[in-house]
Parts: sequence; structure tokens; C-alpha cells
Amino acid sequence: MLLERRIPLKYILTKIKKDIIYILIISVFFYMLKSFYLEKLPQIPLSLITILGTSISLILAFRINQSYDRWWEARKVWGAIVNDSRTLVMQLNTFVSDKSLSKEITATFRKNFAYRQIAWCYCLGQSLRDLEPLDNLDKYLPTNELEYISKHKNKPNALLMLHARDIEWFYNEHIINDVQQIQLDNTLVRLCDSMGKCERIKSTVFPRTYSLIVHFFIYMFVLVLSLGLVESVGLYEIPILTVIASAFFLIEKTGIHMQDPFKNRPTDTPVTAIARTIEINIRQLLSEKEIPEAISPQNYYLM
Repeated sequence: MLLERRIPLKYILTKIKKDIIYILIISVFFYMLKSFYLEKLPQIPLSLITILGTSISLILAFRINQSYDRWWEARKVWGAIVNDSRTLVMQLNTFVSDKSLSKEITATFRKNFAYRQIAWCYCLGQSLRDLEPLDNLDKYLPTNELEYISKHKNKPNALLMLHARDIEWFYNEHIINDVQQIQLDNTLVRLCDSMGKCERIKSTVFPRTYSLIVHFFIYMFVLVLSLGLVESVGLYEIPILTVIASAFFLIEKTGIHMQDPFKNRPTDTPVTAIARTIEINIRQLLSEKEIPEAISPQNYYLM
């Protein structure tokens, strides 16, 4: 997630460097063409340029709006995951009491369950980013659980299944009552629902044809604008066209990056940092003394 800090110019220009080069080539070509064949080129009225530029602006505005909606939905889903993760552990601390089991066994059950929830948050984030879902999970999960989830294609879903089995065991052993089981199940359902929403956002592809059309119209606008500035600005036409086209391309690239909030890029939803926040909260709910530090921003973004 990009932060409110000074974003390096290099990061911005890297996204559109190829398009800038193409625009420079086109600008130089048309300037040279007009230098030799000015009388034969068609006269383009400025009103047509204005209409085309306005149309492209409206299309880009729609693109940004739709992309931000996807990014913001992903952020809201992970906000719900934070709340439900805290709720799950607080419910566990309240419902699984020392009266049902010995103090040592109760503490072990709580810790194993809570650590599995921490592992689930990291595992979900890594799988959404197409990274190895089991990386660094050995700190939170016992060997038998790692072996169990390694056999599943959807590893976060397998972790929720282990949660469900524990809740079932708590109920069958009369450690929790009917109402408490329903409340734990409801929290688990919400976590599963949030996972499904993330998977839907990731798997729903923004129409590629829309991007191609927008890209085509930006180049068309540059060509028409170049013809419209036949006798207006002279050699200054080259930097003017480059700056105007760069603004359009930057807006387009912003929309393209925001539409995929789980691509492991600086514009992503900061799932790793959110998972670390959840880990900190859960460890504190367990009254642990060794609490990890929150993930610090990397210059201008948070992962």
C-alpha cells in the first residue's frame, strides 16, 4: 500500500517508460512530417481534439473508480478478518475455561488454536499473492498440522477445517455449550466468507479488452493532437505531447495496478502488515511477553 510519503520519480516513470519512448518517437516523426508536408496534412479542428480528450478523461475516470472499488473492497475484507480473528481468540479465552480442563491443558489448547489463527492469516495472504502458503508457518503450527494442510490445494481452507474440528471436539467433550458452539461457528463462518471474498476479487479478471481500448484511444488522441498543433507551438510540440500523454498513461497504470490488490506490488492491500498486526493482538490476548514488532514501511509503501 502506497503511503503518504514522497513517491520516487523513478517508480512513477518506470511504469510508463515504454509508452513515453513511443510517444517521443511519434512526436518527433510527426514534427518532421509536418516540416516537409505541411500543406498536404489535414486540418484538425480543436473542437474535435477537445471532445476526444474529454471522452478519454471520462473513460479513465470510470476505470479508476472501478479499480478503487476493488482495492477498497479488499481492504474492507481484511479489516473484517482483523476483527473476526480477535473475536475468535477472545471467545476461545472466555469459553474454554480452567473449570473444564486442567490449567496447563487449557492453556495449551488456547495457544494452539490462537497460533493456528495467526498461521491462517499469513497463509491466506501468501496464497493470494501466489507465494508459498506454508512459508514460515512452522513457527505457529505443529508438524502433524503442517502435514495435513500440505495435502490440500486450498491451504487456508484446510486450516479453518482444523478450527472446526477443535470446536466440534470442545462441544462433544462438553467443554463448551450449545450457545458457545454457535457463536464460535458463526465467527468461523465469517472468516470463511472473508476468504471467499478475497478469492473472488483475485479470480475475477478486469476485462482486458477495456484496457486495450483505453490504450488505443490515448494513442489516437496523441496523433490527433499532433495534427491539431500544426502551426501552434512549433518545436515545443514534442514535450507538450509527451507530458499530456504521460498524464493519461499514469492514470491508466494506476487503475491497472489498483484493480489487482493481491499482486505483491507497492499498490497492494498490505496483507502481510495486517497479518502481523493480528499476530500482535492475539499474542497480547494470550498474555505473552515476547511480542513481535509491527512491520515497518519500506520507504514509500507498506506490504
